[in-house]
Amino acid sequence: MSDNNAGPIGRRTVLKAAGAAGVMLATSAFAANPRKRYAVVGVGSRARMFTGAITGKYRDGNEIVAVCDSNPGRAALAVKTISATGASQPRAFAAADFDQMIRETKPQYVIVTTPDAKHDEYIVRALEAGCDVITEKPMTTTAAKAQRILDAVQRTGRHIRVTFNYRYTPPRTQVKDILMSGEIGDVMAVDFTWLLNTVHGADYFRRWHSKKAMSGGLMIHKSTHHFDLVNWWLGAQPELVHAFGSRQFYTPATAKRMGLSGAHERCLTCPEKQKCTFYFDLAADPGLKALYLDNEKHDGYFRDQCVWRPEIDIEDTMNVMVRYDNGTQLNYALSAYDAWEGYHVAFNGTKGRLEHRIVEQVGAAGAGEVQSKSEKVETRVIPLRGAPRVIEPWTGTGGHGGGDNVMLEEIFGQAGEDKYRRRSDERGGANSILIGVAANQCFETGKSVRIADLVTGLAPPERAPMPGRDTPVSMPLRRKIP
Repeated sequence: MSDNNAGPIGRRTVLKAAGAAGVMLATSAFAANPRKRYAVVGVGSRARMFTGAITGKYRDGNEIVAVCDSNPGRAALAVKTISATGASQPRAFAAADFDQMIRETKPQYVIVTTPDAKHDEYIVRALEAGCDVITEKPMTTTAAKAQRILDAVQRTGRHIRVTFNYRYTPPRTQVKDILMSGEIGDVMAVDFTWLLNTVHGADYFRRWHSKKAMSGGLMIHKSTHHFDLVNWWLGAQPELVHAFGSRQFYTPATAKRMGLSGAHERCLTCPEKQKCTFYFDLAADPGLKALYLDNEKHDGYFRDQCVWRPEIDIEDTMNVMVRYDNGTQLNYALSAYDAWEGYHVAFNGTKGRLEHRIVEQVGAAGAGEVQSKSEKVETRVIPLRGAPRVIEPWTGTGGHGGGDNVMLEEIFGQAGEDKYRRRSDERGGANSILIGVAANQCFETGKSVRIADLVTGLAPPERAPMPGRDTPVSMPLRRKIP
């Protein structure tokens, strides 16, 4: 349930593996303990950001009381790692015992970091059990699952937080600040290109993400970040989507063109590992080895699958057009085999143009290095018929360009009022994934898709105030014509 798609395991197996570290907190202590209580569902690599924050900087006000996973080895490892901090001694539960976990450990919050296609199951069950939910992006992978979540929130009155850490990255928040100021006026069009290099981009094709049934493809798993940024930057909701997508690079044919005999099962046993520069040494990173290589005997999931496998069914080349409810039009492109990593985005407005570009250095997901290190940030504003103004970028430290630290402070700490409205719930989560859902439909049918046809009852999220489209627009500087 972490970085795999195996089925449930027996509770006895999990408890035996977890050992004495999974001691249950006494029921009588629940009311006396002032700390917020969390259960974590899916303890693969992404869960570590949350568990590390709760057991580290934010341990005084928060504690982990339970972990739940389909892999007993990873569940036991999570219990051991968390208990070693001295912050708490969580109990380990199998996936089949999720409801029992809620009853016996009484968490107030459930953190969902399972594979994407499993999110809706645990989100809905947690809401119905009276818990609030913190979920990793994407919120879910299909329109039907999004509808289940929206209906459950309405039915239970509980709350969901979708952790869009890109909103919190200082330079991206700065873009929002400039747009809110009205310096470029009303945004009429956005051009957004995101590039994944052959280190980071390839990693999606060796994991469970390479199967659309589990991840929704890159249009959902990866692009949900990007679509959410545009939705949030604009303060608008998507209405109509058209898209094209294909798999052109990560194919058996490309492997042969590069001099290999073809695709193989995995890197560990690959007979051509010396020839293939996409070789991934799973044993080289202690964290990934402990999470996956040491525990694949429990569920048969290989974290180092061949990126050239014929059974991969996600795209690596995608182009999307989106029309928003305020009239703005988006042109978006994503590819996963580029010469550099990062993005460039441009906003064309009634008063000028805002350009923003980041070059990133990103490694394999879950590896020891800091993720998404920004090497070069460039932002400038170009008024109509005026000279460009270079903006000094806002900076931060930590994962995802500083976004993780800011977001974790808001979730587990004492963050103040946020004028940018970076916190997201099920409405923001749905709006971001539904663009990807619509794009996936376009790939199959070639027809445009209306967001309103995918779900019902999707209200606009809370929005920071943006410039109105009925305010006067200054005449640009006079230029001699011709």
